[in-house]
Amino acid sequence: MTNIASHQQLFLVTGGTGKTGSRVAALLEAAGHPVRLGSRTAPIPFDWADRTTWEPALTGVDSVYLAFQPDVAVPGAPDTLRAFTTAAKSAGVRSVVMLSGRGEPEARECERIVEDSGLTWTIVRCSFFAQNFSEGAFLPDVLAGTVALPNGDVPEPFVHVDDIAEVAFAALTDPRHAGEVYELTGPRALTFAEAVAEIAAATGREIDFIPVSRSEFVAALTEYQVPDDVVSLLDYLFGTILDGRNTPTADGVHRALGREPRDFTDYAKQTAASGVWTPR
Repeated sequence: MTNIASHQQLFLVTGGTGKTGSRVAALLEAAGHPVRLGSRTAPIPFDWADRTTWEPALTGVDSVYLAFQPDVAVPGAPDTLRAFTTAAKSAGVRSVVMLSGRGEPEARECERIVEDSGLTWTIVRCSFFAQNFSEGAFLPDVLAGTVALPNGDVPEPFVHVDDIAEVAFAALTDPRHAGEVYELTGPRALTFAEAVAEIAAATGREIDFIPVSRSEFVAALTEYQVPDDVVSLLDYLFGTILDGRNTPTADGVHRALGREPRDFTDYAKQTAASGVWTPR
């Protein structure tokens, strides 16, 4: 009876076309769960900036994967999340799994809003995504053969997005994860220079890492026409969070899934084999 009931649950996956949301939605659908994508282009559109879209998207939903765009650390996120969790509870939503940022005081404020919402909650608090090199703002640099970033000598335990999705899936579908805060990292910390060297080795290409100032970094992102909100977020992360506070690894993947997290070397090899880092 439990399995039948769980298959009748409707899941809203916000950020449904993003790095984590698309993977969470795919895992839910593969397991036979009904999924509603939270996206501006979905059949029932969802837009964080347009609150009139929230009620239709939340109607009939039991559980929400909450991936706020562009990040819970941006100004205005607390007000938006407070309004959203209120709307979700009013719509009959029972539980929420929240994607959060590691070492971000602003993110912790948003986590408390979710924890105090009256909904059953799980927090998935993540280090820097490995996939930012292949599905994010750093892909053009990797393809160009030169990655220029500030704070390149600060070690960061990059987390694989597939690990995030699997933890979120477990939390959405198994009530034993309710009330847990899972801090997710990779199994070891690498500097950005070391991460780029791993990518170069996996691709067999020469890819240089160049340390730059924050102002040079912002100028380069702007030149690549990275959206302004993403530029602002990355500037904040490199200027504030990537100062060494997040260097230690955490055991969230093991606590949630009973296995070790994926290593950056494996990510680099698998991604290189996909051809995404092959210049055209």
